[in-house]
Amino acid sequence: MEIVVENLSDLTRKLTITLPKETVGPALDKAYVKINKEVKLKGFRRGKIPQSVLEKNFKSQVVAEVGEKLVQDTYFDAIEKEGIEPVVHPEIAEHNFPEDGTFVYVALVDVKPLIELNTYKGLEIEKPVVTVADEEIDKEIKLLQRHQAVLQTAEEDHAIVMDDLVIVDFQGFDNGKALKEVRNENFSVDMGMRRLGKDFEEKLLGLKKGDKTLYEIDFPADYPNPILAGKKIEFKVDIKDVQVRIKPAIDDEFAKDIKPEMTCLDDLKQDIRNRLQKTKNDALQGDVDDKIMHKLIELNPFEVPQRLVNYEIQEMLKQTEENLKRSGLSFESAGINLNELVEKNKEVAVKRVKGDFLLKKIAEVEEIKIADEDIQRGYQRIAEQYRMTVDEVKKYFQRREEILPFMNELHNEKVLNFLREQAKISEVAAAESSVEVTEA
Repeated sequence: MEIVVENLSDLTRKLTITLPKETVGPALDKAYVKINKEVKLKGFRRGKIPQSVLEKNFKSQVVAEVGEKLVQDTYFDAIEKEGIEPVVHPEIAEHNFPEDGTFVYVALVDVKPLIELNTYKGLEIEKPVVTVADEEIDKEIKLLQRHQAVLQTAEEDHAIVMDDLVIVDFQGFDNGKALKEVRNENFSVDMGMRRLGKDFEEKLLGLKKGDKTLYEIDFPADYPNPILAGKKIEFKVDIKDVQVRIKPAIDDEFAKDIKPEMTCLDDLKQDIRNRLQKTKNDALQGDVDDKIMHKLIELNPFEVPQRLVNYEIQEMLKQTEENLKRSGLSFESAGINLNELVEKNKEVAVKRVKGDFLLKKIAEVEEIKIADEDIQRGYQRIAEQYRMTVDEVKKYFQRREEILPFMNELHNEKVLNFLREQAKISEVAAAESSVEVTEA
Protein backbone atom coordinates (compact mmCIF):
# COMPACT_ATOMS: atom_id res chain seq x y z
CA MET A 1 0.00 0.00 0.00
CA GLU A 2 1.39 3.37 -1.07
CA ILE A 3 0.24 6.49 0.79
CA VAL A 4 0.82 10.13 -0.18
CA VAL A 5 -0.22 12.74 2.39
CA GLU A 6 -0.86 16.40 1.57
CA ASN A 7 -1.70 19.12 4.09
CA LEU A 8 -4.62 20.99 2.53
CA SER A 9 -4.91 23.12 5.67
CA ASP A 10 -4.13 22.97 9.37
CA LEU A 11 -7.28 20.89 9.78
CA THR A 12 -7.46 18.73 6.64
CA ARG A 13 -5.19 16.03 5.24
CA LYS A 14 -5.51 14.61 1.75
CA LEU A 15 -4.53 10.94 1.60
CA THR A 16 -3.98 9.39 -1.83
CA ILE A 17 -3.86 5.66 -1.25
CA THR A 18 -2.79 3.18 -3.91
CA LEU A 19 -3.37 -0.55 -3.44
CA PRO A 20 -1.21 -2.96 -5.49
CA LYS A 21 -2.65 -5.26 -8.13
CA GLU A 22 -1.65 -8.22 -5.92
CA THR A 23 -4.36 -7.05 -3.50
CA VAL A 24 -6.89 -5.76 -6.00
CA GLY A 25 -6.88 -8.67 -8.48
CA PRO A 26 -7.88 -11.39 -5.99
CA ALA A 27 -10.59 -9.10 -4.54
CA LEU A 28 -12.13 -8.60 -7.99
CA ASP A 29 -11.84 -12.31 -8.83
CA LYS A 30 -13.55 -13.25 -5.57
CA ALA A 31 -16.40 -10.83 -6.30
CA TYR A 32 -16.94 -12.25 -9.78
CA VAL A 33 -16.91 -15.83 -8.42
CA LYS A 34 -19.55 -14.84 -5.89
CA ILE A 35 -21.79 -13.14 -8.43
CA ASN A 36 -21.34 -16.09 -10.83
CA LYS A 37 -22.91 -18.35 -8.21
CA GLU A 38 -25.79 -15.98 -7.50
CA VAL A 39 -27.03 -14.71 -10.88
CA LYS A 40 -28.82 -16.39 -13.76
CA LEU A 41 -28.28 -15.41 -17.41
CA LYS A 42 -30.17 -16.87 -20.32
CA GLY A 43 -28.07 -19.46 -22.18
CA PHE A 44 -25.69 -20.14 -19.26
CA ARG A 45 -25.81 -22.51 -16.32
CA ARG A 46 -25.49 -20.95 -12.86
CA GLY A 47 -21.81 -20.73 -11.92
CA LYS A 48 -20.64 -21.39 -15.51
CA ILE A 49 -20.90 -17.86 -16.93
CA PRO A 50 -17.65 -16.75 -18.64
CA GLN A 51 -15.70 -13.92 -16.97
CA SER A 52 -16.03 -11.70 -20.07
CA VAL A 53 -19.83 -12.00 -19.96
CA LEU A 54 -19.89 -11.23 -16.24
CA GLU A 55 -17.73 -8.14 -16.78
CA LYS A 56 -19.97 -6.93 -19.58
CA ASN A 57 -23.12 -7.24 -17.48
CA PHE A 58 -21.97 -6.63 -13.90
CA LYS A 59 -18.69 -4.69 -14.01
CA SER A 60 -20.13 -1.43 -12.62
CA GLN A 61 -21.76 -3.29 -9.72
CA VAL A 62 -18.63 -5.32 -8.95
CA VAL A 63 -16.16 -2.42 -9.04
CA ALA A 64 -18.46 -0.33 -6.84
CA GLU A 65 -18.78 -3.09 -4.21
CA VAL A 66 -15.11 -4.08 -4.34
CA GLY A 67 -14.00 -0.45 -4.23
CA GLU A 68 -16.09 0.21 -1.13
CA LYS A 69 -14.75 -2.92 0.59
CA LEU A 70 -11.13 -2.09 -0.27
CA VAL A 71 -11.58 1.36 1.27
CA GLN A 72 -13.11 -0.12 4.42
CA ASP A 73 -10.35 -2.74 4.70
CA THR A 74 -7.42 -0.35 4.27
CA TYR A 75 -8.40 3.15 5.43
CA PHE A 76 -7.78 2.58 9.14
CA ASP A 77 -4.45 0.86 8.45
CA ALA A 78 -3.44 3.87 6.34
CA ILE A 79 -4.22 6.52 8.97
CA GLU A 80 -2.57 4.43 11.69
CA LYS A 81 0.57 4.04 9.55
CA GLU A 82 0.73 7.82 8.98
CA GLY A 83 -0.08 8.65 12.63
CA ILE A 84 -3.20 10.61 11.70
CA GLU A 85 -6.04 10.92 14.23
CA PRO A 86 -9.28 11.79 12.40
CA VAL A 87 -12.06 13.58 14.27
CA VAL A 88 -14.89 12.52 11.94
CA HIS A 89 -15.52 10.03 9.15
CA PRO A 90 -13.47 10.83 6.03
CA GLU A 91 -14.82 12.07 2.75
CA ILE A 92 -13.82 9.67 -0.03
CA ALA A 93 -13.36 12.27 -2.75
CA GLU A 94 -12.57 9.85 -5.58
CA HIS A 95 -11.64 6.24 -6.33
CA ASN A 96 -10.85 4.30 -9.47
CA PHE A 97 -9.32 1.14 -10.92
CA PRO A 98 -6.46 2.18 -13.32
CA GLU A 99 -5.48 0.01 -16.27
CA ASP A 100 -2.38 -1.24 -14.41
CA GLY A 101 -4.57 -3.30 -12.05
CA THR A 102 -4.16 -1.11 -8.96
CA PHE A 103 -6.88 0.67 -6.98
CA VAL A 104 -6.49 4.33 -6.05
CA TYR A 105 -8.67 6.36 -3.71
CA VAL A 106 -8.47 9.80 -2.12
CA ALA A 107 -9.61 10.37 1.46
CA LEU A 108 -10.05 13.87 2.90
CA VAL A 109 -9.44 13.58 6.60
CA ASP A 110 -10.14 16.23 9.23
CA VAL A 111 -7.80 16.25 12.23
CA LYS A 112 -7.81 17.87 15.66
CA PRO A 113 -7.13 21.60 15.69
CA LEU A 114 -3.97 22.81 17.41
CA ILE A 115 -5.23 24.53 20.55
CA GLU A 116 -3.03 26.85 22.58
CA LEU A 117 -4.89 27.30 25.84
CA ASN A 118 -4.99 30.85 27.10
CA THR A 119 -7.26 31.57 30.03
CA TYR A 120 -9.38 28.78 31.47
CA LYS A 121 -8.84 29.05 35.23
CA GLY A 122 -10.32 31.76 37.38
CA LEU A 123 -13.08 32.68 34.94
CA GLU A 124 -15.25 35.45 36.40
CA ILE A 125 -18.87 34.36 36.43
CA GLU A 126 -21.95 36.04 37.92
CA LYS A 127 -24.55 33.84 39.58
CA PRO A 128 -27.92 35.25 40.66
CA VAL A 129 -29.15 34.42 44.15
CA VAL A 130 -32.59 32.85 43.90
CA THR A 131 -35.09 32.23 46.65
CA VAL A 132 -38.51 30.64 46.80
CA ALA A 133 -41.38 33.06 47.26
CA ASP A 134 -44.48 32.22 49.30
CA GLU A 135 -46.55 32.71 46.14
CA GLU A 136 -44.65 29.87 44.44
CA ILE A 137 -45.41 27.54 47.34
CA ASP A 138 -49.10 28.52 47.22
CA LYS A 139 -49.13 27.76 43.50
CA GLU A 140 -47.66 24.30 44.12
CA ILE A 141 -50.19 23.64 46.88
CA LYS A 142 -53.02 24.53 44.51
CA LEU A 143 -51.61 22.20 41.88
CA LEU A 144 -51.52 19.38 44.42
CA GLN A 145 -55.09 20.24 45.46
CA ARG A 146 -56.08 20.05 41.80
CA HIS A 147 -54.50 16.59 41.45
CA GLN A 148 -56.36 15.36 44.53
CA ALA A 149 -59.70 16.61 43.25
CA VAL A 150 -62.54 14.28 42.26
CA LEU A 151 -64.11 14.71 38.81
CA GLN A 152 -67.90 14.82 38.55
CA THR A 153 -70.17 15.27 35.54
CA ALA A 154 -71.31 18.87 35.41
CA GLU A 155 -74.95 19.97 35.51
CA GLU A 156 -76.50 20.62 32.08
CA ASP A 157 -76.52 24.39 32.60
CA HIS A 158 -72.97 24.55 34.00
CA ALA A 159 -70.86 27.20 32.25
CA ILE A 160 -67.24 26.17 31.72
CA VAL A 161 -64.73 27.66 34.18
CA MET A 162 -61.02 27.13 34.80
CA ASP A 163 -60.12 23.72 36.33
CA ASP A 164 -62.99 21.98 34.49
CA LEU A 165 -62.21 19.03 32.25
CA VAL A 166 -63.82 19.61 28.85
CA ILE A 167 -64.19 16.89 26.21
CA VAL A 168 -64.24 18.34 22.69
CA ASP A 169 -64.02 17.49 19.02
CA PHE A 170 -62.05 20.12 17.11
CA GLN A 171 -60.84 20.83 13.58
CA GLY A 172 -58.34 23.51 12.62
CA PHE A 173 -58.52 25.41 9.31
CA ASP A 174 -55.78 27.43 7.61
CA ASN A 175 -57.29 29.82 5.06
CA GLY A 176 -60.32 27.58 4.83
CA LYS A 177 -58.30 24.40 4.34
CA ALA A 178 -58.80 21.68 6.95
CA LEU A 179 -55.53 20.67 8.59
CA LYS A 180 -55.36 16.91 9.13
CA GLU A 181 -52.65 17.39 11.77
CA VAL A 182 -54.82 19.85 13.73
CA ARG A 183 -57.92 17.83 14.52
CA ASN A 184 -59.05 15.47 17.25
CA GLU A 185 -62.10 13.71 18.61
CA ASN A 186 -62.95 13.30 22.29
CA PHE A 187 -59.95 15.42 23.18
CA SER A 188 -59.56 16.31 26.87
CA VAL A 189 -59.00 20.01 27.49
CA ASP A 190 -57.82 20.36 31.08
CA MET A 191 -58.74 23.99 31.65
CA GLY A 192 -55.75 25.87 33.05
CA MET A 193 -53.08 23.47 31.74
CA ARG A 194 -52.86 25.21 28.35
CA ARG A 195 -52.07 22.10 26.31
CA LEU A 196 -53.55 23.84 23.28
CA GLY A 197 -52.56 27.29 24.43
CA LYS A 198 -54.11 29.96 26.64
CA ASP A 199 -56.26 31.47 23.88
CA PHE A 200 -57.83 28.12 22.92
CA GLU A 201 -58.95 27.54 26.52
CA GLU A 202 -60.21 31.08 27.15
CA LYS A 203 -62.49 30.82 24.12
CA LEU A 204 -64.26 27.91 25.90
CA LEU A 205 -65.01 29.84 29.11
CA GLY A 206 -68.73 30.31 29.67
CA LEU A 207 -69.79 27.72 27.09
CA LYS A 208 -71.80 24.59 27.98
CA LYS A 209 -72.07 20.95 27.05
CA GLY A 210 -73.58 20.59 23.57
CA ASP A 211 -72.43 24.01 22.37
CA LYS A 212 -70.71 24.34 19.01
CA THR A 213 -68.40 27.27 18.38
CA LEU A 214 -66.13 28.75 15.72
CA TYR A 215 -63.23 31.09 16.50
CA GLU A 216 -59.82 32.25 15.26
CA ILE A 217 -56.51 32.20 17.11
CA ASP A 218 -53.35 34.05 16.08
CA PHE A 219 -50.35 31.89 16.95
CA PRO A 220 -47.02 33.69 17.55
CA ALA A 221 -44.05 33.00 15.27
CA ASP A 222 -42.22 31.23 18.13
CA TYR A 223 -45.11 28.89 18.95
CA PRO A 224 -43.66 25.38 19.67
CA ASN A 225 -45.84 23.60 17.08
CA PRO A 226 -44.33 24.52 13.66
CA ILE A 227 -47.63 23.82 11.88
CA LEU A 228 -49.35 26.58 13.87
CA ALA A 229 -46.45 29.00 14.38
CA GLY A 230 -47.07 32.42 12.87
CA LYS A 231 -50.51 31.50 11.47
CA LYS A 232 -54.12 32.55 12.05
CA ILE A 233 -56.02 29.29 12.54
CA GLU A 234 -59.80 28.98 12.61
CA PHE A 235 -61.09 26.32 15.01
CA LYS A 236 -64.41 24.53 14.79
CA VAL A 237 -65.14 23.11 18.24
CA ASP A 238 -67.92 20.80 19.45
CA ILE A 239 -68.24 20.51 23.26
CA LYS A 240 -69.11 16.88 24.01
CA ASP A 241 -68.90 16.79 27.81
CA VAL A 242 -67.90 18.86 30.84
CA GLN A 243 -66.62 17.59 34.18
CA VAL A 244 -66.05 19.69 37.29
CA ARG A 245 -63.41 19.22 39.97
CA ILE A 246 -64.44 18.82 43.60
CA LYS A 247 -61.32 19.92 45.48
CA PRO A 248 -60.34 18.90 49.01
CA ALA A 249 -59.76 21.49 51.72
CA ILE A 250 -56.16 22.61 52.18
CA ASP A 251 -55.44 21.64 55.79
CA ASP A 252 -53.32 19.27 57.88
CA GLU A 253 -55.25 16.22 56.64
CA PHE A 254 -54.60 17.32 53.06
CA ALA A 255 -50.85 17.39 53.82
CA LYS A 256 -50.99 13.86 55.25
CA ASP A 257 -52.81 12.61 52.14
CA ILE A 258 -50.05 14.05 49.94
CA LYS A 259 -47.23 12.60 52.03
CA PRO A 260 -48.05 10.30 54.98
CA GLU A 261 -44.86 11.37 56.79
CA MET A 262 -46.14 14.97 56.97
CA THR A 263 -47.66 15.92 60.34
CA CYS A 264 -49.20 19.24 59.31
CA LEU A 265 -49.64 21.67 56.42
CA ASP A 266 -46.53 23.65 57.42
CA ASP A 267 -44.42 20.50 57.03
CA LEU A 268 -45.72 20.08 53.46
CA LYS A 269 -44.99 23.73 52.66
CA GLN A 270 -41.42 23.37 53.93
CA ASP A 271 -40.98 20.20 51.89
CA ILE A 272 -42.17 22.05 48.77
CA ARG A 273 -39.87 24.99 49.55
CA ASN A 274 -36.86 22.66 49.81
CA ARG A 275 -37.72 20.97 46.51
CA LEU A 276 -38.23 24.21 44.64
CA GLN A 277 -35.00 25.63 46.04
CA LYS A 278 -33.09 22.55 44.87
CA THR A 279 -34.69 22.77 41.43
CA LYS A 280 -33.66 26.42 41.11
CA ASN A 281 -30.14 25.74 42.35
CA ASP A 282 -29.74 22.87 39.87
CA ALA A 283 -30.97 25.10 37.04
CA LEU A 284 -28.53 27.80 38.13
CA GLN A 285 -25.65 25.34 37.98
CA GLY A 286 -26.55 24.66 34.35
CA ASP A 287 -26.61 28.42 33.75
CA VAL A 288 -23.17 28.80 35.35
CA ASP A 289 -21.81 25.98 33.17
CA ASP A 290 -23.19 27.70 30.07
CA LYS A 291 -21.47 30.97 31.07
CA ILE A 292 -18.20 29.12 31.70
CA MET A 293 -18.34 27.51 28.25
CA HIS A 294 -19.21 30.84 26.61
CA LYS A 295 -16.21 32.57 28.20
CA LEU A 296 -13.95 29.60 27.52
CA ILE A 297 -14.75 29.74 23.80
CA GLU A 298 -14.44 33.53 23.74
CA LEU A 299 -11.00 33.53 25.41
CA ASN A 300 -9.59 30.59 23.45
CA PRO A 301 -10.33 31.15 19.74
CA PHE A 302 -9.47 28.53 17.13
CA GLU A 303 -10.90 27.07 13.93
CA VAL A 304 -12.77 23.78 13.84
CA PRO A 305 -13.15 21.23 11.00
CA GLN A 306 -16.18 22.04 8.88
CA ARG A 307 -16.97 18.37 8.31
CA LEU A 308 -17.22 17.86 12.05
CA VAL A 309 -19.54 20.87 12.31
CA ASN A 310 -21.67 19.40 9.51
CA TYR A 311 -21.81 16.08 11.36
CA GLU A 312 -22.98 17.88 14.52
CA ILE A 313 -25.66 19.71 12.52
CA GLN A 314 -26.89 16.41 11.07
CA GLU A 315 -27.13 14.95 14.57
CA MET A 316 -29.20 17.96 15.66
CA LEU A 317 -31.48 17.57 12.63
CA LYS A 318 -31.86 13.88 13.41
CA GLN A 319 -32.97 14.72 16.95
CA THR A 320 -35.46 17.29 15.65
CA GLU A 321 -36.84 14.75 13.18
CA GLU A 322 -37.30 12.17 15.95
CA ASN A 323 -39.15 14.73 18.08
CA LEU A 324 -41.45 15.53 15.16
CA LYS A 325 -42.12 11.82 14.51
CA ARG A 326 -43.31 11.41 18.10
CA SER A 327 -45.99 13.98 17.24
CA GLY A 328 -46.79 12.24 13.96
CA LEU A 329 -45.09 14.94 11.90
CA SER A 330 -42.29 15.24 9.35
CA PHE A 331 -40.20 18.22 8.28
CA GLU A 332 -42.46 18.65 5.25
CA SER A 333 -45.79 18.36 7.10
CA ALA A 334 -44.52 20.71 9.80
CA GLY A 335 -43.62 23.29 7.15
CA ILE A 336 -39.94 23.33 8.12
CA ASN A 337 -37.40 24.49 5.54
CA LEU A 338 -34.32 22.27 5.97
CA ASN A 339 -31.89 24.86 4.59
CA GLU A 340 -33.17 27.45 7.05
CA LEU A 341 -32.96 24.94 9.89
CA VAL A 342 -29.34 24.12 8.99
CA GLU A 343 -28.42 27.82 9.03
CA LYS A 344 -30.22 28.26 12.33
CA ASN A 345 -28.27 25.41 13.93
CA LYS A 346 -24.86 26.24 12.45
CA GLU A 347 -23.69 28.62 15.19
CA VAL A 348 -24.84 26.26 17.94
CA ALA A 349 -23.03 23.35 16.25
CA VAL A 350 -19.77 25.33 16.02
CA LYS A 351 -19.97 26.18 19.74
CA ARG A 352 -20.63 22.56 20.66
CA VAL A 353 -17.65 21.34 18.65
CA LYS A 354 -15.37 24.05 20.06
CA GLY A 355 -16.56 23.37 23.58
CA ASP A 356 -15.87 19.65 23.29
CA PHE A 357 -12.35 20.25 21.92
CA LEU A 358 -11.58 22.74 24.70
CA LEU A 359 -12.79 20.43 27.45
CA LYS A 360 -10.71 17.57 26.01
CA LYS A 361 -7.63 19.82 25.85
CA ILE A 362 -8.08 20.97 29.44
CA ALA A 363 -8.53 17.35 30.53
CA GLU A 364 -5.25 16.50 28.79
CA VAL A 365 -3.34 19.42 30.39
CA GLU A 366 -4.82 18.90 33.86
CA GLU A 367 -4.71 15.08 33.58
CA ILE A 368 -8.43 14.76 34.37
CA LYS A 369 -9.57 11.20 33.77
CA ILE A 370 -12.70 9.16 34.34
CA ALA A 371 -12.54 6.86 37.36
CA ASP A 372 -14.73 3.86 38.18
CA GLU A 373 -16.60 5.84 40.82
CA ASP A 374 -17.51 8.48 38.19
CA ILE A 375 -19.02 5.78 35.99
CA GLN A 376 -20.94 4.28 38.90
CA ARG A 377 -22.36 7.70 39.81
CA GLY A 378 -23.40 8.13 36.19
CA TYR A 379 -25.20 4.78 36.22
CA GLN A 380 -26.90 5.66 39.52
CA ARG A 381 -28.08 9.05 38.24
CA ILE A 382 -29.66 7.52 35.13
CA ALA A 383 -31.25 4.76 37.22
CA GLU A 384 -32.90 7.33 39.50
CA GLN A 385 -33.97 9.53 36.59
CA TYR A 386 -35.71 6.72 34.69
CA ARG A 387 -36.70 4.60 37.71
CA MET A 388 -34.52 1.69 36.65
CA THR A 389 -32.09 -0.52 38.52
CA VAL A 390 -28.36 0.09 38.10
CA ASP A 391 -28.02 -3.38 36.53
CA GLU A 392 -30.65 -2.46 33.91
CA VAL A 393 -28.73 0.72 33.08
CA LYS A 394 -25.47 -1.21 32.76
CA LYS A 395 -27.08 -3.66 30.32
CA TYR A 396 -28.13 -0.76 28.10
CA PHE A 397 -24.56 0.54 27.96
CA GLN A 398 -22.95 -2.74 26.92
CA ARG A 399 -22.62 -1.77 23.25
CA ARG A 400 -19.81 0.52 22.05
CA GLU A 401 -22.18 2.98 20.31
CA GLU A 402 -23.96 3.64 23.64
CA ILE A 403 -21.05 3.56 26.07
CA LEU A 404 -18.74 5.96 24.17
CA PRO A 405 -21.13 8.98 24.18
CA PHE A 406 -21.93 8.21 27.84
CA MET A 407 -18.23 8.17 28.78
CA ASN A 408 -17.64 11.37 26.82
CA GLU A 409 -20.48 13.09 28.68
CA LEU A 410 -19.11 11.97 32.07
CA HIS A 411 -15.62 13.15 31.13
CA ASN A 412 -16.86 16.57 30.04
CA GLU A 413 -18.89 16.90 33.24
CA LYS A 414 -15.79 16.18 35.31
CA VAL A 415 -13.81 18.86 33.46
CA LEU A 416 -16.69 21.32 33.93
CA ASN A 417 -16.71 20.55 37.66
CA PHE A 418 -13.00 21.39 37.72
CA LEU A 419 -13.57 24.67 35.85
CA ARG A 420 -16.45 25.56 38.18
CA GLU A 421 -14.23 24.98 41.21
CA GLN A 422 -11.53 27.16 39.66
CA ALA A 423 -13.92 29.94 38.59
CA LYS A 424 -14.48 33.17 40.50
CA ILE A 425 -18.22 33.02 40.96
CA SER A 426 -19.84 36.11 42.42
CA GLU A 427 -23.42 36.12 43.61
CA VAL A 428 -25.67 38.94 42.46
CA ALA A 429 -29.18 39.79 43.52
CA ALA A 430 -31.87 38.59 41.15
CA ALA A 431 -34.61 41.13 40.59
CA GLU A 432 -36.98 38.33 39.75
CA SER A 433 -36.35 34.62 39.42
CA SER A 434 -36.73 33.39 35.86
CA VAL A 435 -36.05 29.78 36.78
CA GLU A 436 -39.09 27.63 36.13
CA VAL A 437 -40.10 24.87 38.51
CA THR A 438 -42.06 21.73 37.89
CA GLU A 439 -44.83 20.28 39.92
CA ALA A 440 -44.40 17.28 42.19
